Amino acid sequence: MGIKKYSLLAGVLSASLLLATACSSDSTSGNKKSGEKDGKVVVDLFNGKVEIADQLKSLTDEYTKEHPDVTFNIETVGGGADGAAALKAKFASNKAPDIFGNGGYQEAQTWKDKFEDLSDQPWVKDAYESALLPMTIDGKIYGQPVNMEGYGFAYNKKLFAKAGITELPKTYSELESASKKLKAAGITPFSVGYAEWWVLANHGLNVPFAYQQADDENFIKGLNEGTNKIEGNKYFNDYFKLVDLTIKYGNKNPLTTDYNTEVTQFANGETAMIQQGNWIQPMLDKLTPGMEVGFIPLALTDDTAQADKLMVDVPTNWVVHNKAPEADKKAAKDFLNWMVTSEEGKTALVKEFKYIPAFKTIEAKAEDIGPLGADLQKYSQEGKTYSWQFMKYPDGAGQEFGASLQAYVGGQKSKAETEKALDATWAKLKK
Repeated sequence: MGIKKYSLLAGVLSASLLLATACSSDSTSGNKKSGEKDGKVVVDLFNGKVEIADQLKSLTDEYTKEHPDVTFNIETVGGGADGAAALKAKFASNKAPDIFGNGGYQEAQTWKDKFEDLSDQPWVKDAYESALLPMTIDGKIYGQPVNMEGYGFAYNKKLFAKAGITELPKTYSELESASKKLKAAGITPFSVGYAEWWVLANHGLNVPFAYQQADDENFIKGLNEGTNKIEGNKYFNDYFKLVDLTIKYGNKNPLTTDYNTEVTQFANGETAMIQQGNWIQPMLDKLTPGMEVGFIPLALTDDTAQADKLMVDVPTNWVVHNKAPEADKKAAKDFLNWMVTSEEGKTALVKEFKYIPAFKTIEAKAEDIGPLGADLQKYSQEGKTYSWQFMKYPDGAGQEFGASLQAYVGGQKSKAETEKALDATWAKLKK
């Protein structure tokens, strides 16, 4: 099967979305004409999360009821479209949005000359300190954390029970055993959407990076300095075993199965597990209300203390374009503050968006954020989490990693060849 570079489902994570093809800092400034129209301030908002398009529209409508002089022009790019390219094109054509998303860390460095300094905003004091780290540059805060997100294998509790799985798998061997039981019961164990490069290259490959960084916090630094490599590394070898497991016990045609298809398969009970995060909760609620789901880890080893963890971090941050008209900037900042401080905003974020808050002042109950969010909170409270290392990839590396891993899934590259390709990509793109 020929491998092609599949476009990103924009907005599963803005971090995934923008890190891959963020425009360089010397691109056009993206100035736009004043957003005022008919006496109203028009705030252009670029949303990279297709899952929350309706909820975001409702929330801005609520805000404009209280602020009739402001209106919003929301553009949501998702469903397989390349959101990073769309955002870059807007800046290149002087139609830059007033509010857009950024994943932080390396991506923030790439885009920092476009950001308004938000250090003086009222909401800053309410955010968890760790949630501010991705967008903190030289002591200044340039983005509002949208929420906390996490992922692992979401699983269908009813199908697990049907297959006689009474103990949740927490290690690689236990996951393999559970897969065999599911298959023996006539159930397809995994929903595999490897048409999306980020599933493999960002979320999947993050797992060995996280294991390795936990062992040696200077591993990524060593990659940048040329003293470390991926090829032959135990945890990366283990990751290929996990990919092999999902293919062996997954749906047919994983390389042509996209995000919407894999989530729909899972929601319809056609598969028992899916490598995704709590961001799929609103889609599950829509497709199969009341679905009984939870999380198990993406286990690479049989060391429970090491393997029984979920990947949790701030996925994206709202930023304000520093060259937007002053009236637009003022309204944009006010909206972002209102969203996380007003009762209407706080309620919507947990009950409608199903978000795990990045703010100490927003309470989230299990019945509000759904069972996937509740499991993430439980793992977080127990300290059983890894952070997202893929945000530290060199600019553009994610998509190249994805193409190499898709070639492996398609049988066109061996494990060794793929690992060499990953190292070559890092060496080529590192700063």
